[in-house]
This record gives sequence, C-alpha cells and structure tokens, in this order.
Amino acid sequence: MLKPGMKRFALVAGVAAGVLAVASASFAKDREVKVFNWSDYIDESILADFTKETGIKVTYDVFDSNEVLETKLLAGKTGYDIVVPTGAFLSRQIKAGVFQKLDKSKLTNIGNVWPEVAKRTDVYDPNGEHALTYMWGTTGIGYNEGKIKERMADAPVNSWDLVFKPELAAKFKDCGIFMLDSPDDILSSALRYLGIDPNTTDEAELKKGAELLKSIRGNVKKFHSSEYINALADGDICIAIGWSGDILQARDRAVEAKNGHVIKYSIPKEGAMMWFDMMAIPKDAENVAEAHEFLNYLLRPEVIAKASNYINYANGNLASKEFVSDEVKGDPAIYPDDATMNNLFVKLAYDAKTQRSVTRLWTGVVTGK
Repeated sequence: MLKPGMKRFALVAGVAAGVLAVASASFAKDREVKVFNWSDYIDESILADFTKETGIKVTYDVFDSNEVLETKLLAGKTGYDIVVPTGAFLSRQIKAGVFQKLDKSKLTNIGNVWPEVAKRTDVYDPNGEHALTYMWGTTGIGYNEGKIKERMADAPVNSWDLVFKPELAAKFKDCGIFMLDSPDDILSSALRYLGIDPNTTDEAELKKGAELLKSIRGNVKKFHSSEYINALADGDICIAIGWSGDILQARDRAVEAKNGHVIKYSIPKEGAMMWFDMMAIPKDAENVAEAHEFLNYLLRPEVIAKASNYINYANGNLASKEFVSDEVKGDPAIYPDDATMNNLFVKLAYDAKTQRSVTRLWTGVVTGK
C-alpha cells in the first residue's frame, strides 16, 4: 500500500507520463513538409494521397518566376523544405551554397530516374547531388489557330519568324501577343533565332538579342509567366511564347469550356530551349526527413505519371512512362522526336557580371526604354 505522499507522487508521475504521451502523439500528428512550386504544376490529389498515407501535412505555395524564388533563397530564409528552381538557376544557387545535398539512402525509389534526362541535368548539378528532375519541357509558340488564320492564312507558326519579324508580329498585335517575363527563355530564344549562341556572355551579342526584342516590343501586349494560360484558353490573346505544358493546359481548358478556340503548340524549326525544373532542399529546411519522404513519394512511377497526365509535361522518371497516358506520351509537343530533341538547346547559368547585364537589358525590353 502506498503512503499518501507516494500516492501523490505516483499520480503526478502518471499525469506527466500521460502529458508526454499526448505530446509525443501530437508531434507525430503534426509532421509537415512545406513545398514551393510553380503555379498550375501538380495534380493536387497527389498531395492529399501523400498526407493520407504518411500523416505528413503538405503546405503548398506557388510562384511564377525563377526570380521570385531566387530572391527568397539568397535572402537565406525561405521557410520551405522543397523548392523547384529551373536548371540554370539551380546551378547558380548551388554555387551560392543555398541547398543541402540529398541523402540518397532515404530515396529508395531513385533507381527510377531517367538516365538520359539525368545526363542532361548534370551540367547544372553533377551526379544529381542536390536535386531531382521534377518535369522538363520546351519554350515555344502557343497560338489560337482560328485567330491566326483569320489574319494570315500562311502564317509561319513553326518558326520564330512569327513573333521575331516585326512586320509579321504586327499582324497579330490586335489579337494579342503575350511573352514570358523571363530573359532566360525569351532573350536566349531571340539569340538562337539570330544564329548567336544562346549561352553567349558577350555584351555586344546580348545587346543584339535585346535590340531584336525591342523591335517587336510594340506588338507585345504583356510579359507574364502564368496569365497567358487562361488568356489563350479564353481567346483573349492569339499568341503566347510560353512553356510547352502550359500551352497544352490552355488547349485542354478551351476544349473543356467548349468555347470554339483551338489552341496549338509548336517547337520552332530554328531550335528552342529545353528546360528542367528541379526539386531541391534548401539549407534552412526545417523538415528534412519529411522532405525526403515527399521526394521519394514523387519518385514512384505511378505518382509522378499522375502529375504528367494532369499538367501535360514530361517528367524525369523513366519507369513512369508505363503509367503516362497514351495521349500525353504520344504528343510530340511533350515527348519530342529525336530530330527535334537534337535541335533543342540547354540554357546554362550566367556568371554574376553577365546576369547583371542581362537583367538591365531585359528591364529595357519589358519597359520599352
């Protein structure tokens, strides 16, 4: 039989143990991962399924330009556990020391990575030490077939001439041209059109690209990196220089709306940019274990295939092709043929001096000054 004092001690100890047990359970329930990804870039059922399976809550925020993400990363306090920069930006950010290396022992599904894609992304992140490919695509021309034909029956929709020749671009000013607010995509495409290396760091050559863009600036309605999806789908514009999957999302939205707008996408014959969006863990991530669990979940072929089927982008997981729909897999705008692939270029990161020059030139293009 316990003495009164011992009873009190036992009661207090029991309550304390109960509180600790409740607290432990609470911590287990409160596991989370904070993700910062591009807008319109995932099937949200994937997030719900991940939480249901693991108990890990997903806080999911979006951005629409690499510059927005880079500002957060270089400030040193992102507040996120996984971010998705494009390859050239990732490369520069790795050098700045803002990412931690992946713990591949926790990525049991990493064998599903597509070797050919991994080989191409090695230029940004050798041996994939810091990042995994989420999606890849091209930067090309989205257009409203009907509106283009009304204004020019033989419009060169498979050529950069459509937008980079001032006299041609002027024909479509009234129905609206949008371009990405991204010098990496637009300036490099202009340089390729001029026959200049898209990765040039020569100031005089960069200026030639900027001058070309200034010559057609008056025909461009807006520079924006996400609004063009709905603008194309709704018939508010007739041309958008944008990312392949976004254009195809616009196509699908127009079909769903039954509004009569036929949206198509072309990879210009002069060559176009091939880009890769990469998933990485910032140095300041608070939920590193959960971040690895989320990445490993996305490495499952059937999971990442669901994302590709929803957003019309090719992913970096070779094993997933079995689960990617025939409609997506068979679309040359998403999975280009070998000849087209060989005509695509990869954008490398600028050095700090060139980046400042490009930023200045791009500001002049966008503002028209």
